[in-house]
Amino acid sequence: MADNDNFDFNTGDDVVYPMHGVGRIEGIETQTIAGMEVKLYVINFERDRMRLKIPVGKATETGLRKLSTNERLDDALATLKGRSRVRRTMWSRRAQEYETKINSGDPVSIAEVLRDLKRSNDDTEQSYSERQIYQSALERLAREVAAVDHITEVKAVEKLEKLMGKKPAEAITADDVKAAA
Repeated sequence: MADNDNFDFNTGDDVVYPMHGVGRIEGIETQTIAGMEVKLYVINFERDRMRLKIPVGKATETGLRKLSTNERLDDALATLKGRSRVRRTMWSRRAQEYETKINSGDPVSIAEVLRDLKRSNDDTEQSYSERQIYQSALERLAREVAAVDHITEVKAVEKLEKLMGKKPAEAITADDVKAAA
């Protein structure tokens, strides 16, 4: 393997890995694998309690990228405000396309999934798998919005749902739990 000292990422950088979302570079280490010295990015996905090691030379190939620019996120947020474009194909086919868009890591593609699956607060008209895909897309986009805007994920979810015209779900308080008991 050619030695690649041209690192695009540094320790402490927030990055996006398409299949897992936002993580942080914990370090760059060298390991001997199959008798070869390989430099690896060590990425921590704190929320998922996961650590991933990616060879430096394969980082671009795997889709590892820096956080989106404000302009790219603005494009994604504008997409959320647009009209839904649900095609009349079988759900299994659309679900596969939605998963592919989410796993692409592209914020505009993820916003398209959210836009197409958004419903009113009455989730009875959504199937279980629709709700799961919607939630996955919402979490993925919210993590990136939170990292770029330096806000909490909860605030990012509220921001996204407000843009889509969806009222955020009411939080259950301790008083509500006591009243129900």
